[in-house]
This record gives sequence, structure tokens and C-alpha cells, in this order.
Amino acid sequence: MDAGRTLGLMARLLLVEDDDTIGQALTTSLGAHGHEIGWERTGRGALRWAEAEPVDLVVLDLGLPDLDGVAVCRELRARRPDAVIVMLTARDEEMDVIIGLEAGADDYLTKPVRLAELHARLRAHLRRGSTAVTRPDGEPVVLGDLVLDTASRQVRIGSAEVRLRAKEYELLARLAAEPGTAVSRETLMSEVWDEHWFGSTKTLDVHIAALRRRLSDASRDAGGDTGLPQIVTLRGHGYRLDLPG
Repeated sequence: MDAGRTLGLMARLLLVEDDDTIGQALTTSLGAHGHEIGWERTGRGALRWAEAEPVDLVVLDLGLPDLDGVAVCRELRARRPDAVIVMLTARDEEMDVIIGLEAGADDYLTKPVRLAELHARLRAHLRRGSTAVTRPDGEPVVLGDLVLDTASRQVRIGSAEVRLRAKEYELLARLAAEPGTAVSRETLMSEVWDEHWFGSTKTLDVHIAALRRRLSDASRDAGGDTGLPQIVTLRGHGYRLDLPG
């Protein structure tokens, strides 16, 4: 993502939306905020556009007429690994959202979309970019068999690498910075997403669920008898990373 554009909070934005009324409204509103807009009505069109044109942000409706929106998301992520992808969906069941996030999306909004929330979310992602939570000295964080290499942003359980999405890594790194300490939802949203976050924080819960599952799967693949820290839910407050044993 271009640094100058990010600082100006403007982006080259691909809108993928098959509904002409919604697409026109979003194109007008996003363009009024200074973004350069490419609008595609189909999944195939979006993939062709992303292959040929630079893109910083993708606003992707999952209900497309030709291709499954989750599959389009996955392919967009492969073609544009640095782009921010925000899903638009009428489905708000947690499993649907998790599947979309695992396919490569960074965030989601449910329809009908409130324009103020959409703009706030996009600004938050542009402010944050890919900023990571790291130790100042760059030394790895070792918690039992879990190792976070903050210089390379790699996570390992034993000798096996755990492949995490950017936000999953940043959540784990933030919790690992203070193991055994309760971290509020507000702190996590502020430090991992943005201090001016607007709207629902369900995104946090979905990312935590995906992070837990990836760590559990990696632990099982490593033999299932690893000293793995546990992410504990503190209802009404936030989360805590408890050390193994």
C-alpha cells in the first residue's frame, strides 16, 4: 500500500457489488471521500480488475451472481496479499463470518450498510496499515512451546510454523506482551485495529475464535502434547493469555 496515500487516508478501492442501486450509492459516497473507485458487478470481473490494476482496499459483497463470494475473497487475497478486504454480507451468523475471514478478509459489515460506519472502518484500516505489535528489542517471545519471532512476524509451536493472518498475529502478539494479564476489549480494538474504531466489536471475537482454532490445529499437528498458552475469555471485559502448566 502506498505510504503517501495511506497517510492521506485515500485509497485505490475496488467495489464488488452486483446491485446497481447499492453500487451507485457506495461509489458516489466513497468517491466523495477521495478514493479512486473501480466498480465490478461480478466475481470474475473483480478478479480480472485486481489482476490488472493496483488496489489498496476491496469492498466485497459476498452475494455475487456468478461466483461464490468467499471463493472470490480467497482468490483476491492470493492476487493482492497487501490489500485490505472488507466483506459486505447479509449473513451475520458467526460461522459464515469466520469462513470469510479465513478466506482472507480483514473485516466485515452486515447489510444494510451504514455509510458512516463503512467510512470509519476504512479509515481505521488505512491508519493501521500492517502495523505490528512487537517487542522493542526485536527478541522472540517464548511462552512454553509457543514462540513469536517479532522481527519476522512468525509464530512456531516447537519447530512447526503456525500460519496466521495479520490481525490474528497482532492479537496474539498483544496478548503475549502481557501474559497472565487481563486485556480489555477496548484496548485490543484500539491497539490492534484503531483507537477511533466505530461500530461492533464482533470482529474481535471472530478473530480470537479463528486464532484459537489455528493454534489448536497446529498443536495437534505437532503431536498434541505441547505446552501451549491458552486464550481465556473474560466475560464482560476481554481476554487473557495464560501460560502453560
